[in-house]
Amino acid sequence: MNKSDYISRDLSWLNFNYRVLDQVKDKNKSLIERMKFLAITASNLDEFFTIRVGSLYNYIDYKKQRIDYSGLRELPFRKILFAKAENFTAEQHRLFLDELMPHFEDNDFSITPYKKLSKDHKKLVKNYFETTIYPMLTPMVYDSYHTFPMLNTNRLVFGVVTEGNEYNVENKKLSFIQVPSNLPRFYELEIDDCVHFVPIEDIIKNNIEQLFRNVQTHSISLFRITRNGDFTLDESDDIEANFLDELKKKLKTRRSGRVVRLEVMGRPDAWMMKVLKSRWEIDDDNVFRIPKGSILDLNGLWDIVRHREFKDMLTEMPEEVPPVSYPEIKDENIFEVLQNKDVLLHHPYNNMEPVIDLLEKAAEDPDVLAIKITIYRLAKDSRVTAALLKAAENGKHISVLFEVKARFDEENNLREAQRLQKAGCFVIYGISSFKTHTKLMLIVRKEGDKVTRYVHLSSGNYNESTSRLYTDLGLLTTDEVYAHDISEFFNVITGHSMPSVYKNLITAPKDMRQQLVEMIRKETENARKGLESGIVIKINSLQDKEVIDEMYAASQAGVPIKLIVRGMCCLRPGRKGLSENIQVISIVGHYLEHSRIYYFHNAGDYKLYIGSADMMVRSFERRLESLFLLTDDLLKKQVKNILQYNLKDNVNAYVMQEDGTYVKKHANGDPEFNIHREFYNVTKENLEELDLTFDHIEKAVNNGRSVESIEVEKEVENK
Repeated sequence: MNKSDYISRDLSWLNFNYRVLDQVKDKNKSLIERMKFLAITASNLDEFFTIRVGSLYNYIDYKKQRIDYSGLRELPFRKILFAKAENFTAEQHRLFLDELMPHFEDNDFSITPYKKLSKDHKKLVKNYFETTIYPMLTPMVYDSYHTFPMLNTNRLVFGVVTEGNEYNVENKKLSFIQVPSNLPRFYELEIDDCVHFVPIEDIIKNNIEQLFRNVQTHSISLFRITRNGDFTLDESDDIEANFLDELKKKLKTRRSGRVVRLEVMGRPDAWMMKVLKSRWEIDDDNVFRIPKGSILDLNGLWDIVRHREFKDMLTEMPEEVPPVSYPEIKDENIFEVLQNKDVLLHHPYNNMEPVIDLLEKAAEDPDVLAIKITIYRLAKDSRVTAALLKAAENGKHISVLFEVKARFDEENNLREAQRLQKAGCFVIYGISSFKTHTKLMLIVRKEGDKVTRYVHLSSGNYNESTSRLYTDLGLLTTDEVYAHDISEFFNVITGHSMPSVYKNLITAPKDMRQQLVEMIRKETENARKGLESGIVIKINSLQDKEVIDEMYAASQAGVPIKLIVRGMCCLRPGRKGLSENIQVISIVGHYLEHSRIYYFHNAGDYKLYIGSADMMVRSFERRLESLFLLTDDLLKKQVKNILQYNLKDNVNAYVMQEDGTYVKKHANGDPEFNIHREFYNVTKENLEELDLTFDHIEKAVNNGRSVESIEVEKEVENK
């Protein structure tokens, strides 16, 4: 597989989840913090099986051809993918059992099996079972008289094999009991200043005879299935109602999709396993065995991580700081601020409050005439929705493009969109076969005898919750060039306009890939002419072959390329004769890196773009995306500094190797530099100072490797 010039998207993603899992090994983090990262890897893996493995089965089940970037066809690739996923699962549970669980009692809690409870405590738990759990349980038998029940995806399920009594001489029967998902995963007992978490599945298992009276129980097995949740909508130019009906139908199919993974606890009943594998048309590769003593579904750890007793054990980050470009923004009227200057917000270091404040003030301001916004994901009890409802109530024109196809948020977005529509907002439920992923807001305000347009462009969602956890960039401005571009783009989204050119905006699916390719080619041309050149790009994912091939050509011409790619990366760096001048690093730490930045040296007249788009086929061809050019000198310095800090990080950074694996970047005697701390300390003054060192960073990658990566490689060789 290493012979290919490209790295498998799915295998690269698994490597990303390994980098998240690596946080669990970090003994400098608190136990609760390490458990949080373990729960994140479990959630990530669930989504991976639901969508990526689900997508693979769409090819296998319907006998469609697919060749992975590794060069393998569907079935050989499936074999390798499942083997690597099994290794990953084994490592998750090894860390839980060997490196986390032994320290539970030292931290005043325990995951305590039902059988280890005292007689009095068992009485308490049994009472909880009888009054709360038992009434919610429904045994579902499967035999010649009963159809196979529809079991929910990612739910704990008991498979109970029973034998008949003297009145019913039939042989074995198989029954299923789904563990309620709307009850806490653990029953809590406080004993001698220690919180004991008794798993709900353990409580049910030890009282299950109440559901099978006068019947001999042969075996009780706990398992969990993951179904294919990858679907595409059969969209056309039909009326909106048909599209919404189609979406609702597809959401139901996600609940009944084919089984792609079966997780089983310990040693399950062999006869039951034979029935399940036959019923779901799966084999041993689909079966993931969870070791005894661990817990099935590590997502359950969130109940402990978020427990009130342990909130002090989570990493405490500094308070948000004012934006570098306008430190006084807290104390001034947001409309007046933006009339005088642009403001760049770097979340979560800068609060999202100025954006929400602008929207809420616009909702109440009698001079505001209209608000237009694109929404991809919202917070629970969203202030954004509340402000838009208030604006509609106040008679303003509100246009909302609500992307109801945002994966796993479809139902919530559909519900919120319908609320806005009922309130009188003009709501567009997505655009045909495209997902609207761009993040834009336009507020039109009458000021005297003129109209001013207030614009927000961002890499992140209008979500107050994730803005505290994801690193993103947003620009607030009244600049007429941006305002004109955004107005034109909204006309494309809501109508049938097709502008020939934007001044500061690059959009997909129109021409984003082509414009990025042209800028890469310009660097290639400059390098061949002996001019200075360089590319630094920070994104979440890199997968588009056309862009990758252009970067390979640029590398071969001598262009130094630094890529900061958090997640999967299909480009292979450092290959002799192909990509020697390309280095890839990944930042994985306290915050989820979500911002996208594109820097092109352009023979000294550098260009900087920010926006919503990664370098993915879906971003260029199947999504409405936007990147916007930064023009303000101070803001350009700020973003240049963000790139420099990312390249300098030696706490959260991993260096990608030619074979697709990653090696942790170490300080090697230098002071630790953790961007998730350092960005709280950025000022205008150190922007001036650090900007002078950026060219040095570019030259340091002239051979495709930084000093740090060379030292890491030597370290690997010595081992």
